[in-house]
Amino acid sequence: MKIELLSTKKNTGIDISDSTFGKDFNESLVHQAVVSFMAGSRQGSAKQKTRSEVRGGGKKPYRQKGTGRARAGTIRSPIWRGGGVTFASRPRDYSKKINKKMYRAAIRSIFSELLRQEKLVGIEKPVLEKPKTKEIANLLKQFSLTKVLIITEEPDINLYLSARNIPNVDVISVREINPVILLKSNKVAVTADALKQIEEWING
Repeated sequence: MKIELLSTKKNTGIDISDSTFGKDFNESLVHQAVVSFMAGSRQGSAKQKTRSEVRGGGKKPYRQKGTGRARAGTIRSPIWRGGGVTFASRPRDYSKKINKKMYRAAIRSIFSELLRQEKLVGIEKPVLEKPKTKEIANLLKQFSLTKVLIITEEPDINLYLSARNIPNVDVISVREINPVILLKSNKVAVTADALKQIEEWING
């Protein structure tokens, strides 16, 4: 199996494994991976105070009977302004467990579907001596790439800085691959070395 390699010299192809990029799309498994990833991305640090945690309110605001008002024992009651929250939120862990094999199978399924829809292409890694947005913009224009995700084998700071001001263009390394960013991209451009790393990771 081959995919197109976009190059400034000559567009050729890259050999890829059929066992990695030729799988059926498993929607339920991919959904599970997406839910797990997004749940794990939540901070879970929300914290509110109950009536017992709000400062003050130790003294009864007014006598029990004879005022004409509803009885009250504390000014920190949830029905009072400045009072505690009835069902106060607490810090919690939102993460949902998913087995490594299942997660890798979901990524494999997404890559296979991207290839079927002709959204997955190989790309020659741009060599930049310093961050230069214009060079990357021209390169993407040359290959007609918009709303593209570029995946490199290792983090490339020059490439990242060059592309971060271009709308709908993301640059990540193989370690940063996740189901959400793969699914939201119109095109996924992967360097040859990154493709090898992806195959090793998914089949590992």
